[in-house]
Amino acid sequence: MSSLENPFGQVLVALVTPFTADGEVAWDDVEKHIDDVVSGGADGVVVTGTTGETSTLTDREKIRLVEAAKAVAGDRAKIITGGGSNETAHAIELYKASEKAGADGVMIVTPYYNKPTQAGILTHFRLIADATDLPVILYDIPGRTGVPIRYETILRAAQHPNILAVKDAKGDFSEVSRVLNQTDLMYFSGDDANVLPHLSIGATGLIGVTANIAPAPYRVIVDAVNAGDLATATAAHKSLEPLVRAVMTHVPGTVAAKYILHGLGRIGSPRVRLPLVGPEDFEAAVIEDEIALVGEIPGLDLSNFRPDRNAAAGGALPKVAGTTR
Repeated sequence: MSSLENPFGQVLVALVTPFTADGEVAWDDVEKHIDDVVSGGADGVVVTGTTGETSTLTDREKIRLVEAAKAVAGDRAKIITGGGSNETAHAIELYKASEKAGADGVMIVTPYYNKPTQAGILTHFRLIADATDLPVILYDIPGRTGVPIRYETILRAAQHPNILAVKDAKGDFSEVSRVLNQTDLMYFSGDDANVLPHLSIGATGLIGVTANIAPAPYRVIVDAVNAGDLATATAAHKSLEPLVRAVMTHVPGTVAAKYILHGLGRIGSPRVRLPLVGPEDFEAAVIEDEIALVGEIPGLDLSNFRPDRNAAAGGALPKVAGTTR
């Protein structure tokens, strides 16, 4: 698939936003972490998405994250800005500013909390796509937004020239196949456990949380699928299973990913912003037990994993509210 056909990449990391212990963005860690994942095999980075704690970031932080990612990644990876807003006018402002800051694409989440009708969702998508020249990924995650993007709505959205892809966290594989049959949309797996199944039915790539910790095996999976090598892809999928379980099943993925990254010495603090909090002792213990089951994974050395439950405890209350603009 050429860059003209796919402007997003295939191995996309849903980037965590590293914070200091008091909850401010740790910009040096942000830059180092972006370089780590891109050097590890990612060809796309999604900043300010769900995993990046978009709900508690200020608009200024969101734009600076785009700028920082673009400066670090250069031509090595595409920078996609996620998150947006459940207010259409605000989302348009953010995506226009992100385009000026150097973003290569935008990911638009279904408006959350408002519970709009499908007509409202479609209008939200179309108006944002009209307001930018960047290629658009729609983000379908009803578990967080309260509303799915229905099949008929996806077909109608696909008619917009800027709407090129869907990130699927709904897990309806029959619908994915149906949309792939009836549109030219690309699909990105938004569920770490289902990356290989999504790719096997025609998805383009993934936007993954666990890839913050180990992007290299996802590169292996995608490259193997591209080459028709199911055995290699399946072996990498199996090796990732306990790590995916550690990250995605016991606490929010952001919380677990930061806990593990800090334990590996790759970020300076595991702190998240309230209302997220670090894992409680029993949750941390289960995550650590899962990590102990992880075998050999390319690009990941767990021999120096030193988790710090005290550093992760609680959540930070930043000085400036995320919705202030």
